[in-house]
Amino acid sequence: MPIPEDVTGDEIDKDVRQELQSLPKTLAEDVAKNLVMVARLIDEDPEGAYGYSKVALRLASRVAAVREAAGFAAYATQKYSEALGEFRAARRMTGSVELWPVMADCERGLGRPEKALDMAGAPEVNKLDKAGQVEMRLVAAGARRDMGQLDAAIVTLQSPELASGSVQPWTARLRYAYADALLAAGREGEAREWFAKAVEADRDGSTDASDRLAEMDGVDFVDALDDDEDDNEDDNEGGESPETQADRADGPEGDDKD
Repeated sequence: MPIPEDVTGDEIDKDVRQELQSLPKTLAEDVAKNLVMVARLIDEDPEGAYGYSKVALRLASRVAAVREAAGFAAYATQKYSEALGEFRAARRMTGSVELWPVMADCERGLGRPEKALDMAGAPEVNKLDKAGQVEMRLVAAGARRDMGQLDAAIVTLQSPELASGSVQPWTARLRYAYADALLAAGREGEAREWFAKAVEADRDGSTDASDRLAEMDGVDFVDALDDDEDDNEDDNEGGESPETQADRADGPEGDDKD
């Protein structure tokens, strides 16, 4: 797959660059460039990211960072079985528990929420950092919802991190998940309150909490646009079409291509 000229491979994390030092220099550079492309595309073009991850995997399957990147690319394209296999391989190579929550979420994607809950109660969770533990809580709540256990999902999300007034990288997503669970359980008043709290914490637009809040408040932007279009149609009724008006407004200059 082609690599844009502005990609040098130096953009990757220093820890990944250190991992790649076990490879011949030219090979390491090629792998690094493909990993950069994975990171660049994974949010907006996951299929493209997946393609670059397969190239990196073909070049350096024995590098943990490559297996992890391939896992996230597969996860982003909902290839959960493949993603789980890559995450397991990366974990065997590093011995780290960092990928435990996303591995559990792959189990959810494969229709095995019970397995995800088993993982949420495993000793590995105690080894996760705070961000990882919050992520595991989100996955466990999702598994409860998969099983139709809405009240249990709500209880799962109730935690010191949810109650805290300080804003952390995970705060918006945690509040959003709690609001969404409350809404699913029919507790609309509480849900609105927590969507508002999610908006306050969502500084980088990681959720659509503002849209959900507007929807609950009865704000419909699409209808407003439709009303404007209806007004325009009423103004033109019985007269010239918008296209005819536009052509007339262009005047003789609009026909002169020279």
